[in-house]
Amino acid sequence: MEKIQSMNGKEQRQVLFRLLSYTKPHSKTIIFAFCLLLLTTAGEILGPILVKIFIDDYLTPRNLLFKPLFVLGAAFLVLQIANVLVSYFQLLTFQKIALKIIQQLRIDVFSKVQALGLKYFDKTPAGSIVSRVTNDTEAIKDMFVTVIVTFIQSFFLLTGIFVAMFILNVKLALFCIVILPIIYMIMRTYRKYSSIFYQEVRERLSELNAKLSESLQGMAIIQVFRQEQRLRKEFGEINEKHYQAGMRNIKIDGLLLRPAIDLVYTLALIIVLSFFGITSFAGRIEIGVLYAFINYLDRFFEPVNNMMMRLSLFQQAIVAGSRVFKLLDEEELAPSQGRESTLKIEDGEIEFRNVSFSYDGIRDVLKNISFKAKPGETVALVGHTGSGKSSIINLLMRFYEFERGEILIDGRSIKDYPEEEIRTKIGLVLQDPFLFFGNVKDNIRLYNKYLTDEQVIEAARFVQAHTFIEKLENGYEHEVVERGATFSSGQRQLIAFARTIATNPKILVLDEATANIDTETEEAIQTALEKMRKGRTTIAIAHRLSTIQDADLILVLHQGEIVERGTHQQLLARRGLYHKMYLLQNGLVDHLEDAVN
Repeated sequence: MEKIQSMNGKEQRQVLFRLLSYTKPHSKTIIFAFCLLLLTTAGEILGPILVKIFIDDYLTPRNLLFKPLFVLGAAFLVLQIANVLVSYFQLLTFQKIALKIIQQLRIDVFSKVQALGLKYFDKTPAGSIVSRVTNDTEAIKDMFVTVIVTFIQSFFLLTGIFVAMFILNVKLALFCIVILPIIYMIMRTYRKYSSIFYQEVRERLSELNAKLSESLQGMAIIQVFRQEQRLRKEFGEINEKHYQAGMRNIKIDGLLLRPAIDLVYTLALIIVLSFFGITSFAGRIEIGVLYAFINYLDRFFEPVNNMMMRLSLFQQAIVAGSRVFKLLDEEELAPSQGRESTLKIEDGEIEFRNVSFSYDGIRDVLKNISFKAKPGETVALVGHTGSGKSSIINLLMRFYEFERGEILIDGRSIKDYPEEEIRTKIGLVLQDPFLFFGNVKDNIRLYNKYLTDEQVIEAARFVQAHTFIEKLENGYEHEVVERGATFSSGQRQLIAFARTIATNPKILVLDEATANIDTETEEAIQTALEKMRKGRTTIAIAHRLSTIQDADLILVLHQGEIVERGTHQQLLARRGLYHKMYLLQNGLVDHLEDAVN
């Protein structure tokens, strides 16, 4: 099991101060809430004093005059009602601030996730990211909603109680101060050990989310290959680790929270009663003062107990906050763009100059790649799996940063163009298109307010998608479920083509766009592609060589290098790797053996 390190005091304070920095925009509202808090604290303190006055000044000497007793009783009743009302508005204000803070924090986290580069998602399970955006921010919300409010309210109340104790009896109040170091040591011990356990709980919960996310995404494969039992076992093992970590939390909570504080309360009560008992031998004691002291003692330990019970939530929030801030501080961002924000892609000429690239910084997946695609030309990339075809596309789309070599568009570095220009003028169609929940029209438009319904329909007509869309129930308003599961692969691909062509890109990138499509649909797409390529530079990855025979230039890649280049006929005439691939795909085994020999 991975060893979980405890956060030291300095690290916890850094996380806490960073979380509290989110309160700055709400400073005026917080000041108002503090004023209400002071009023409720004053009400809590004044109540026992009024009872003490009643006991010592009226009840004990049997001075039962109606008017002063009525005034005293009315004052006590008004104080309690006012305290309830002020407390309600005070809690409501703090809760509102807390929810606003978490709302902003979640927006920051979600925005950060959108800004991260694909390299980060390659090494981080999706479930782990979901856990930080949902579960961890929820834990932080609990801290702001309950913990901070409880701690602040308890601090004011404890301060007020001690002031009242000193007013009633200085010597006894000094005796009661002895309990403060004991409470501090309990809290410090709890913080030290609970941070380890809560860190482990969060990590195991993240693993549970990751395993659940993987299982849901691969459900078809799991059922086809009968992997249910294995997945249940793996999930059960992680769940058991989460359970064990949770039990360690429960044990330390059960030992150091309420039971330990109750023991200290009993000790304090013994001190107070012993003091009054010893004092009674020397002279008369005031019953009202005794009542007030015991009442204050009870009220003193009520906020202490509240703080201790909330301390577990506080530790969870600190651990969750550290995980969230680790995500917010992640430096694996998407490549930066736009040193010249006005630069535009006019012709769409693409040139790679001696580009080398590595995903891990150790092994190069691209080695000195150089080629040029002129405006209106189609350049096809072919090669076995792992040869580097998709890596070329990833760099052209600026999904990953590269340091060696140059990629030029219209003679200028691709890094100089604004991100919006790259995304608008380079259209991408993937092998497995992604459809969003909504309707067909919105999936083609992708909420681009500048695209009219007529342009959406025209784009669908252009790629031969209009016919099947019109046959759907509600046509372009037809509901699309998650990932477009109710559509065939060909239909999803046609919608993706319409989405791409609707933006009228200068450069078209096809990442094995016809690999999963039936013959009939492929024929419709090939017809659309012929029209789409006119006037556009096209970079196409293809496994099926029959789909790129008319390409102006075919690049054959092997282990990250371009080993052959030319047209379809030129490459066949060379009888090299491309020729072998062509014979293999067309079932010409005998010819392949001759070519090898």
